[in-house]
Amino acid sequence: MQKVVTYISVGLLFMFLILIRTFEDVLFYDPYLTFFENDYLYMDSPRREVAKLVLFTSIRFVLNTLISLGVLYVIFKDMSIIKFSTLIYAIAYILLLIPFLYFVINPKQEDYYLFFNVRRFLIQPIGLILLLPAFYYYRMNR
Repeated sequence: MQKVVTYISVGLLFMFLILIRTFEDVLFYDPYLTFFENDYLYMDSPRREVAKLVLFTSIRFVLNTLISLGVLYVIFKDMSIIKFSTLIYAIAYILLLIPFLYFVINPKQEDYYLFFNVRRFLIQPIGLILLLPAFYYYRMNR
């Protein structure tokens, strides 16, 4: 019965991640959503409100982080993993926000691809994709 509850919990948490991605254009202000869907290497950067963009990008990062921490807790049930993951997410946020702000404030066509990838780490749950197998491997070798 415990495994069934775990599977359902993980499934629900992943569903929340999917819902955030599905309704990203409704929930969050991000003029770069449509910009990067098009041939962005040959276009000018879209008009944007920097403070609003940073706020909504931060909110999305926090939501993805909280759900990812929930997934890690449900799977591993170890608070030391959650504390370490929280530290990793906090450091990643600070280190990624600096180049994100630079690319938003100083848009140059030659930097669009790098900006696209930095932005992706902020708005997608890539941390979970990296941490989940890392902690699983750590657990198996302990």
